Amino acid sequence: MANKARFATLLFSLLATTCLAKEQVMHVTDATIAGNDYMEVINPVWYSVSIYDGKAQYEKDLSRFSKEQRHVFACAWYLAEVNNGGHDQFYFNSTGIVWKDAQEGFTAIGLKEFADLVAESARRLGGAPSFDRQERGTQLEKSKAEFGDLDDRLYELEDKIDEEKKFMEYIRANRTKFYFSGKIALPGP
Repeated sequence: MANKARFATLLFSLLATTCLAKEQVMHVTDATIAGNDYMEVINPVWYSVSIYDGKAQYEKDLSRFSKEQRHVFACAWYLAEVNNGGHDQFYFNSTGIVWKDAQEGFTAIGLKEFADLVAESARRLGGAPSFDRQERGTQLEKSKAEFGDLDDRLYELEDKIDEEKKFMEYIRANRTKFYFSGKIALPGP
């Protein structure tokens, strides 16, 4: 729950990139990884990958990044959306495209309880939520899935487990997979 304001700011920043983007060179080095801000480490992914333009574009955008970067990116989106409006919002919005990557990411990071929540939420939508937003909306409507208990379980887990610390442990254990040097479209002034 403490991350809600941070995620809201990040969501606003991402939305701003679609309107006022400027290219900038970005680097993720040992110095970046030595910090305690996992979002600084995945900023290249955060600002480069579209979750809004369908599965093909999502995969194309992710192709320049490692599986490990993809894991943290998807987990960050999952947490941002569920903390902002619950699993209903996560699946209804474009962010639902990351559900499978988030489940795999939480498992790889060692956050099994979080992965289990994603798996259970997916099960309530038939086991394999569509990567297409409109189809997921239809799945939500037809399934009449209720997620309140899962939302509450996530908030309880976040009170007990420092997921940001676990993200940084994962990043440091796989540091070379997070190095980056390249151009990124960042929000404009």
